[in-house]
Amino acid sequence: WLVIDRKVYDISRFYRRHPGGARLLVSHAGQDATDAFVAFHVDKVLVSKYLKPLQIGELAPDQPSVEPTKNEMLVKDFRELRATVERMGLLEPNQLFFFLLLAHILLLDTAAWLILFYFGTSLLPFVFSLLVLTISQVQASWLQHDLGHLSVFRKTKWNHLLHKFVMCHLIGASAKWWTLLHSQHHSKPNCFHKDPDIDMHPFLFTLGKKFSVEV
Repeated sequence: WLVIDRKVYDISRFYRRHPGGARLLVSHAGQDATDAFVAFHVDKVLVSKYLKPLQIGELAPDQPSVEPTKNEMLVKDFRELRATVERMGLLEPNQLFFFLLLAHILLLDTAAWLILFYFGTSLLPFVFSLLVLTISQVQASWLQHDLGHLSVFRKTKWNHLLHKFVMCHLIGASAKWWTLLHSQHHSKPNCFHKDPDIDMHPFLFTLGKKFSVEV
Protein backbone atom coordinates (compact mmCIF):
# COMPACT_ATOMS: atom_id res chain seq x y z
CA TRP A 1 0.00 0.00 0.00
CA LEU A 2 1.04 3.61 -0.45
CA VAL A 3 -0.48 7.07 0.04
CA ILE A 4 -0.97 9.84 -2.54
CA ASP A 5 -2.78 13.03 -1.46
CA ARG A 6 -4.10 11.23 1.64
CA LYS A 7 -5.71 8.49 -0.47
CA VAL A 8 -4.55 4.91 0.12
CA TYR A 9 -3.78 2.64 -2.84
CA ASP A 10 -3.15 -1.11 -2.98
CA ILE A 11 -0.44 -1.56 -5.64
CA SER A 12 0.32 -5.24 -4.94
CA ARG A 13 -1.12 -6.36 -8.32
CA PHE A 14 -0.10 -3.27 -10.29
CA TYR A 15 3.51 -2.58 -9.32
CA ARG A 16 5.01 -5.12 -11.76
CA ARG A 17 3.17 -3.41 -14.65
CA HIS A 18 4.24 0.10 -13.61
CA PRO A 19 5.86 1.84 -16.64
CA GLY A 20 8.50 3.40 -14.41
CA GLY A 21 9.57 0.01 -13.08
CA ALA A 22 8.50 -2.13 -10.15
CA ARG A 23 11.38 -1.10 -7.87
CA LEU A 24 10.36 2.55 -7.97
CA LEU A 25 6.92 1.74 -6.53
CA VAL A 26 8.21 -0.85 -4.06
CA SER A 27 10.62 1.73 -2.59
CA HIS A 28 7.56 3.81 -1.56
CA ALA A 29 5.53 0.94 -0.08
CA GLY A 30 3.99 1.89 3.25
CA GLN A 31 4.89 5.56 2.73
CA ASP A 32 3.49 8.83 1.41
CA ALA A 33 4.40 9.01 -2.30
CA THR A 34 2.66 12.32 -3.10
CA ASP A 35 5.77 14.34 -4.00
CA ALA A 36 7.25 11.57 -6.16
CA PHE A 37 3.90 11.11 -7.90
CA VAL A 38 3.60 14.83 -8.72
CA ALA A 39 7.21 15.04 -9.91
CA PHE A 40 7.17 12.02 -12.21
CA HIS A 41 3.76 12.21 -13.91
CA VAL A 42 3.28 14.89 -16.54
CA ASP A 43 -0.26 13.90 -17.55
CA LYS A 44 -2.09 13.65 -14.20
CA VAL A 45 -5.49 13.10 -15.90
CA LEU A 46 -4.26 10.01 -17.75
CA VAL A 47 -2.61 8.55 -14.65
CA SER A 48 -5.70 9.14 -12.49
CA LYS A 49 -7.57 6.59 -14.64
CA TYR A 50 -5.11 3.93 -13.51
CA LEU A 51 -5.21 5.12 -9.90
CA LYS A 52 -8.97 4.93 -9.34
CA PRO A 53 -9.31 1.12 -9.43
CA LEU A 54 -6.37 0.81 -7.00
CA GLN A 55 -7.84 3.08 -4.30
CA ILE A 56 -8.91 1.21 -1.16
CA GLY A 57 -9.54 4.11 1.24
CA GLU A 58 -8.31 7.36 2.74
CA LEU A 59 -6.28 8.31 5.77
CA ALA A 60 -8.32 9.01 8.89
CA PRO A 61 -8.61 12.74 9.72
CA ASP A 62 -6.34 12.36 12.76
CA GLN A 63 -3.60 10.60 10.74
CA PRO A 64 -0.68 12.74 9.44
CA SER A 65 0.17 12.59 5.73
CA VAL A 66 3.89 12.44 6.45
CA GLU A 67 5.42 9.40 8.13
CA PRO A 68 7.23 9.97 11.47
CA THR A 69 10.71 9.63 9.96
CA LYS A 70 10.20 12.79 7.86
CA ASN A 71 10.39 16.44 8.89
CA GLU A 72 6.85 17.73 8.29
CA MET A 73 7.91 21.40 8.11
CA LEU A 74 10.60 20.54 5.55
CA VAL A 75 8.06 18.71 3.38
CA LYS A 76 5.67 21.68 3.63
CA ASP A 77 8.45 24.12 2.66
CA PHE A 78 9.41 21.96 -0.32
CA ARG A 79 5.82 21.84 -1.59
CA GLU A 80 5.48 25.61 -1.27
CA LEU A 81 8.75 26.08 -3.16
CA ARG A 82 7.62 23.74 -5.94
CA ALA A 83 4.29 25.61 -6.24
CA THR A 84 6.16 28.93 -6.50
CA VAL A 85 8.49 27.56 -9.20
CA GLU A 86 5.49 26.31 -11.21
CA ARG A 87 3.66 29.64 -10.87
CA MET A 88 6.73 31.51 -12.12
CA GLY A 89 6.79 29.29 -15.22
CA LEU A 90 10.33 28.08 -14.54
CA LEU A 91 9.40 24.52 -15.55
CA GLU A 92 8.16 25.59 -18.99
CA PRO A 93 10.71 24.41 -21.59
CA ASN A 94 12.10 26.58 -24.38
CA GLN A 95 11.77 24.19 -27.33
CA LEU A 96 13.85 26.41 -29.63
CA PHE A 97 16.76 26.00 -27.21
CA PHE A 98 16.49 22.20 -27.33
CA PHE A 99 16.16 22.19 -31.13
CA LEU A 100 19.32 24.29 -31.48
CA LEU A 101 21.09 22.06 -28.94
CA LEU A 102 20.26 18.94 -30.98
CA ALA A 103 21.39 20.66 -34.22
CA HIS A 104 24.63 21.70 -32.48
CA ILE A 105 25.26 18.08 -31.36
CA LEU A 106 24.62 16.66 -34.85
CA LEU A 107 26.91 19.31 -36.37
CA LEU A 108 29.75 18.47 -33.97
CA ASP A 109 29.27 14.71 -34.53
CA THR A 110 29.51 15.24 -38.29
CA ALA A 111 32.54 17.54 -37.93
CA ALA A 112 34.38 14.94 -35.81
CA TRP A 113 33.88 12.32 -38.54
CA LEU A 114 34.78 14.68 -41.41
CA ILE A 115 38.04 15.72 -39.72
CA LEU A 116 39.24 12.11 -39.75
CA PHE A 117 37.85 11.52 -43.24
CA TYR A 118 39.70 14.46 -44.80
CA PHE A 119 42.87 14.71 -42.69
CA GLY A 120 43.47 11.08 -41.78
CA THR A 121 44.20 9.49 -38.40
CA SER A 122 47.54 11.09 -37.59
CA LEU A 123 47.98 12.52 -34.10
CA LEU A 124 46.78 16.13 -34.59
CA PRO A 125 43.54 15.38 -36.52
CA PHE A 126 42.83 12.49 -34.15
CA VAL A 127 43.17 14.69 -31.03
CA PHE A 128 41.11 17.50 -32.60
CA SER A 129 38.40 15.04 -33.67
CA LEU A 130 38.40 13.55 -30.17
CA LEU A 131 37.97 17.01 -28.63
CA VAL A 132 35.00 17.85 -30.90
CA LEU A 133 33.36 14.45 -30.28
CA THR A 134 33.85 14.75 -26.50
CA ILE A 135 32.04 18.11 -26.45
CA SER A 136 29.25 16.62 -28.57
CA GLN A 137 28.84 13.55 -26.35
CA VAL A 138 28.73 15.58 -23.12
CA GLN A 139 26.09 17.88 -24.62
CA ALA A 140 24.13 14.84 -25.84
CA SER A 141 24.23 13.26 -22.37
CA TRP A 142 22.53 16.31 -20.87
CA LEU A 143 20.01 16.55 -23.71
CA GLN A 144 19.01 12.90 -23.18
CA HIS A 145 18.79 13.67 -19.45
CA ASP A 146 16.14 16.36 -20.02
CA LEU A 147 14.30 14.19 -22.55
CA GLY A 148 14.40 11.23 -20.14
CA HIS A 149 12.79 13.46 -17.51
CA LEU A 150 10.01 14.27 -20.03
CA SER A 151 10.95 17.95 -19.74
CA VAL A 152 11.14 19.03 -23.39
CA PHE A 153 7.74 18.26 -24.99
CA ARG A 154 4.26 18.35 -23.47
CA LYS A 155 3.51 14.99 -25.10
CA THR A 156 5.23 12.14 -23.26
CA LYS A 157 5.57 10.07 -26.43
CA TRP A 158 7.69 12.73 -28.19
CA ASN A 159 10.04 12.92 -25.21
CA HIS A 160 10.44 9.13 -25.29
CA LEU A 161 11.04 9.00 -29.06
CA LEU A 162 13.72 11.70 -29.09
CA HIS A 163 15.24 10.30 -25.90
CA LYS A 164 15.71 6.93 -27.62
CA PHE A 165 17.26 8.64 -30.66
CA VAL A 166 19.78 10.65 -28.63
CA MET A 167 20.59 7.97 -26.04
CA CYS A 168 20.61 4.89 -28.29
CA HIS A 169 21.85 6.28 -31.62
CA LEU A 170 24.04 9.25 -30.70
CA ILE A 171 25.47 8.03 -27.38
CA GLY A 172 25.18 4.27 -27.83
CA ALA A 173 23.51 3.32 -24.54
CA SER A 174 20.10 2.02 -23.47
CA ALA A 175 17.38 4.63 -22.94
CA LYS A 176 15.26 2.19 -20.92
CA TRP A 177 18.18 1.25 -18.65
CA TRP A 178 18.90 4.94 -17.94
CA THR A 179 15.24 5.78 -17.30
CA LEU A 180 14.68 2.94 -14.83
CA LEU A 181 17.87 3.63 -12.84
CA HIS A 182 17.61 7.42 -12.94
CA SER A 183 13.96 7.38 -11.90
CA GLN A 184 14.88 5.29 -8.85
CA HIS A 185 17.64 7.80 -8.06
CA HIS A 186 15.29 10.79 -8.15
CA SER A 187 12.48 9.07 -6.26
CA LYS A 188 14.80 8.13 -3.35
CA PRO A 189 17.96 10.27 -3.69
CA ASN A 190 20.84 9.09 -1.49
CA CYS A 191 18.75 6.39 0.24
CA PHE A 192 21.01 3.35 0.47
CA HIS A 193 19.63 0.22 -1.25
CA LYS A 194 16.96 2.37 -2.98
CA ASP A 195 19.14 4.82 -4.93
CA PRO A 196 21.21 2.86 -7.51
CA ASP A 197 23.59 5.82 -7.90
CA ILE A 198 25.09 5.12 -4.47
CA ASP A 199 24.43 1.38 -4.20
CA MET A 200 28.01 0.46 -5.14
CA HIS A 201 29.36 -1.42 -2.12
CA PRO A 202 31.44 -3.62 -2.23
CA PHE A 203 32.34 -2.88 -5.85
CA LEU A 204 33.76 0.59 -5.23
CA PHE A 205 33.75 2.19 -1.80
CA THR A 206 31.54 3.29 1.05
CA LEU A 207 31.39 6.89 2.29
CA GLY A 208 30.72 8.36 5.74
CA LYS A 209 30.39 6.89 9.22
CA LYS A 210 26.64 6.24 9.11
CA PHE A 211 26.85 4.77 5.63
CA SER A 212 29.70 2.44 6.62
CA VAL A 213 27.94 1.26 9.79
CA GLU A 214 24.72 0.56 7.85
CA VAL A 215 26.63 -1.59 5.35
